[in-house]
Amino acid sequence: MSDGSESSGVTNITIEDEVQQSFLEYAMSVIVSRALPDVRDGLKPVHRRILFAALEAGLRPDR
Repeated sequence: MSDGSESSGVTNITIEDEVQQSFLEYAMSVIVSRALPDVRDGLKPVHRRILFAALEAGLRPDR
């Protein structure tokens, strides 16, 4: 590319750098939103959804 691309707001980077940065951002997003238990109840989102669905279906341990 020509040197004029820098002034137009386009930045040249290697595909390796972009993939590494994108993967790191995705991995951190997964860790924060899915892999770590919530501090309020100690449940992960998937476990909370399962328990909520069981409650909605009327599945209770005392019945």
